[in-house]
Parts: sequence; structure tokens; C-alpha cells
Amino acid sequence: MGVPEMPKETKMAVKPYRFALAGVAATGLLALSACGEAPEEEETGGEAEASFEACMVTDSGGVDDKSFNESSWQGMLDAENENDDIDSSYKESSNESDYEPNLLSSVDDGCDFIVGVGGLMTEDVNAVAEDNPDIAFATVDGFSEVENVYSVQFDAAQSAFLAGYAAAAQTESGSVATWGGMQIPPVTIFMDGFVQGVEYHNEAKDTDVEVLGWDVDAQDGSFTNDFEDAAGGKSLSETFISQGADIIFPVAGPAGVGAVTAADENDDVLSIWVDVDGCQSLADYCDTILTSAEKNLAVAVRDAVLAAYDGTVGGSYVGTLENDGVSLAPFHEFEDVVSDETKAELEEITQRIIEGDESLGLESPSSPAAS
Repeated sequence: MGVPEMPKETKMAVKPYRFALAGVAATGLLALSACGEAPEEEETGGEAEASFEACMVTDSGGVDDKSFNESSWQGMLDAENENDDIDSSYKESSNESDYEPNLLSSVDDGCDFIVGVGGLMTEDVNAVAEDNPDIAFATVDGFSEVENVYSVQFDAAQSAFLAGYAAAAQTESGSVATWGGMQIPPVTIFMDGFVQGVEYHNEAKDTDVEVLGWDVDAQDGSFTNDFEDAAGGKSLSETFISQGADIIFPVAGPAGVGAVTAADENDDVLSIWVDVDGCQSLADYCDTILTSAEKNLAVAVRDAVLAAYDGTVGGSYVGTLENDGVSLAPFHEFEDVVSDETKAELEEITQRIIEGDESLGLESPSSPAAS
């Protein structure tokens, strides 16, 4: 059922109600965008001298990427605000070649705790940490066996499973899609969970929703191979839309914004965001974002900094639904569109995941538990 053309503001206002019978959404990981050529450092901190220097090295995209880096930096600031004896700073990476120089520069700066953001940086964190055993390090979205490196990981398949179930419940076309920025575990873990959430809905509700873009068994699918190419992400999303998908779940950093804009330009399409609540990070597009599969990065990083201050070195953390390390974001503008029945089912599934119910079919080779 079409609608006459109208100003964008009006179309956005009525869009949720056009999905009253079956909401839709899919959106991805907004983590990395290009920054300046030279790595930058910014320090915050009070006027009083702090004795503990907590330093962060961003992945590409900069500290204000509206997602992964920004959430991690918020955790650094939260730790600083909680303990005025902690001073936080960061160095920005514009690409992978900046990782090692930024980590080494942090060592030279006398940092007491150095956090490397992004699984792609883990090898560099390990190498620098092994050469500096008296300094505590952390790797976010990576696993390390180096004694002075604290591993921060997330079983993001759990929150993505809920997102997939919600997408299957809300699709009108019977087809949804997911795609990634790069084929690496922190990305494919979301895609695995999303597909399996759809599959479980098909089994439980006798539906036949199709997922485009990712084959869990073959571990093969669609990627832009670039976390920053929003135009490429939009083009890929439009291809899936042309194939009938009405919910798009991009796991691709800033490239994922292309999926959100593609959905926004199509009245019958929604998106689901990743890592953070898309209605907070992409507020102007909230009316096209059904929900988000979140990682609670800020809390995990804050706790890691506070633990390092207290003398904890090494160890690991895995964010799950049980410890609120991952979660499904609120439906926001689609709160009245998603049925009470679906909401109750999502609550039940959440509890079953927490209890380890294998009958759900949730299993990802990229899960920290499978590492």
C-alpha cells in the first residue's frame, strides 16, 4: 500500500505506524571512521594531579565515531570521574599502521594502564605488552594469553539472536538481511546470532523468514571489506532491499550508516543498529531503527580501568546477557508497534539464553566461549 510523497519530516513521523502489523529493522556496528593523518592525543582530567595514568588507543575512526571507540572512551571518562586519582587520555589511530606507534608512544608517556580498542589491535597489544611486563594492558574485543593483558570480550551472538528474532517477528516481506564490514570474529559473531534468531523464530512460530547476506554453516556472506565506506554500505543495502529485504542489520562501523540511510529512504524498510543504541548515536534516524544489538562497552572499560588502578593485572571479561555486558536496546519509536506477545517472547528467550538452553540453536564459532 503506497503513500503519496510528502516532506521527509512527515514521512518519518508516520513510518512506525505503517508497520503496525509487523515492524522491521536492522542496523549494524557504527565503529570506525577516518580521522586525521597524524595520530592525535587528547587528555582530560581535573586540575589536580592524578597519580594513575589510564591511556587508550582507538581503532580507526577516532574517538567520536558514535560507536565503538566513543563508548570505550566514555568508559575511560567514567573511571576518571569515579576516582579522581585517575587521569585518562587517548591517541587516535587512522589505520592499522598507527596501532604499534600509538601503543609505544603510550608506554613512553608513562601510562600505567593502556587500553587497545578493537580485536585487530590485539597482536600489537600483545607484542608491546610482552616487551613491557611492568605495565598493565587491555585489549577490547580480543583475547590474550599474555600475563599483563586483560581481555575484554562480548558474546554478542546473544544480543544479536534477540535482534534476529525481533526482525523475524516484524518483517512484512518475509526477508531480512545482514552484512559486515570485514569478515572477522567481532563482526561475524553478530551475524551468526542474528541468523540463528531468525531461524528460531521460524521454528517456534512456523514462519519462513529468509536471511540474505550470511550463511552460518558456510561462514560466508557479504562484506564491504571497509568499515568506513558508507556509500558502499548503502549500495549493498539497496541491493538487498531490491531482493525483498525489509530489515537490514549492518555490522560495519560507519559503513553501516549506509544501511540506515538506505532504510530511511524506503518507507517499507527499517534497520537494526549494533554495539550501541542507535537511537542515541544516530538520533536523527531513530524512526527507522527498530532496535539495536548492544555491547556495554563503557561499563566494561570503566571496570577494567578501576580494576587496574586497584592492582589487577591480566585476566579476562566476557560480556553476556546475564551480566548485562550485551543487551537488546529498547524499541523506542516502535514500542507501540512491536506486540506484547513478541516482547514477552523476547523476555523468555533472554532467560533461556542466560540458563544455557541449547535447544535455541544459538552457537557461534566466534563466541568467546568457543575460543
